[in-house]
Amino acid sequence: VRLVHLAEVDAELARQKADAFGFERATGDWRDLLADDEVDVISVTAPNAFHPEMAIAALEAGKHVWCEKPMAPKLEESIAMRTAARASGKAAVLGYNYIQGPMIREIGALLTSRLTAMQQADARIGDVRGHGAMIAAEFVDRWRTPGDSHSKQWEERFGEYAYVPLAEQSVADALKAADLTMADVDHVVVTGLHTRAVAAARRAIGASPDTLAPDLTDQIGNTGTAHPALLLADVLDRAAPNQTIAVVTLADGCSTHLLRTTDAITRRRPATRVRDRIAATRDDLSYGAFLTWRGQIHREPPRRPEPDRPAGPPSLRGTAWKYGLFGSRDENGFVHLPPARVSMGSGEIDHMEMVRMADVRATIATFTVDRLAYSLSPPVVAAIIDFDGGGRFQCELTDVDPTTVKIGDRVEMSFRRLYTQDGIHNYFWKARPVAGA
Repeated sequence: VRLVHLAEVDAELARQKADAFGFERATGDWRDLLADDEVDVISVTAPNAFHPEMAIAALEAGKHVWCEKPMAPKLEESIAMRTAARASGKAAVLGYNYIQGPMIREIGALLTSRLTAMQQADARIGDVRGHGAMIAAEFVDRWRTPGDSHSKQWEERFGEYAYVPLAEQSVADALKAADLTMADVDHVVVTGLHTRAVAAARRAIGASPDTLAPDLTDQIGNTGTAHPALLLADVLDRAAPNQTIAVVTLADGCSTHLLRTTDAITRRRPATRVRDRIAATRDDLSYGAFLTWRGQIHREPPRRPEPDRPAGPPSLRGTAWKYGLFGSRDENGFVHLPPARVSMGSGEIDHMEMVRMADVRATIATFTVDRLAYSLSPPVVAAIIDFDGGGRFQCELTDVDPTTVKIGDRVEMSFRRLYTQDGIHNYFWKARPVAGA
């Protein structure tokens, strides 16, 4: 890679920077980079307002572009940049620091493979309509000081005053971009942390009352970041083919996304729907137990050795096991949990197939109720479970009544917190009863 040409606001400053960073040439006019045949890639690091003009000009000049974030101050400018990139056939990348991180690349590869498989099977349950609309706004509405257990919120009328116009504009922009009207929308999800603003926005955006999806806060509370996706999943559980869904989220402004279901929606219903999961939850948690788990009450722990602090190195080495509950299956079909390198039958090394067990149901082979083990919510119900298709695993049970659990009960896996030690939350897989089994 050669550092060929650097542009700054004036020639003298450009020369100083070029000497400091090792560029061959310098200029006080960024347009000189467009005419330089030795320049293949232009990195746009100017103030945000100049991103659209510079990036589009570079693409039209046949250059690849790396543009620092944010993309542009206005939505229409971002769309123009995307259009220019697609028309040019050149690479155009935003400078988000994490886009080349191993985790993000792995997520991208997984999504690409799953999307490809769904397209081949014609299994897409929905398509995006238009490009949505996002309006960012900075104002003091809700905040939390680091270390505080609760957030604080400004007077509610102010939140309503600030959010509602943003919601109206965002919804209107999204509908216009998709060439739709509110009458074309079959389901409308409106959500956010500001209860009064959400209620006012539901009235202000012009949606028919029978299209407004329940926000479920009276049943499960507000789940924060997860709430828009949870409400969308609830709508998809009952949506018919070729229906339009609007998701309006009030957070640091307002964003609106429009989706349209396909004919595959009726074939891709999940086995357990959102409402089924809500109905299967327990509502007998004592307030004292809730406050204990939230760290609001510090109870005397059991007179047992405290658990060790979760260690970073083994967690990193065993990422697939810890976070994905992957086991290894040998050539004889035996599933090793945790994953092993050596086959139990043949003794072969590294002739294993990694298998994900997190989505596989199991049966309780035996269990014990331990009233002395360290736990924030004693007693601990520990069990040995047999997975369908092979694999035996010892784990803790959760969401279970110790007096009713029995051998033969059906369970499914759930990623839960085990304990917190030295400020580190330790999560791992527990088993919970299968609803209705």
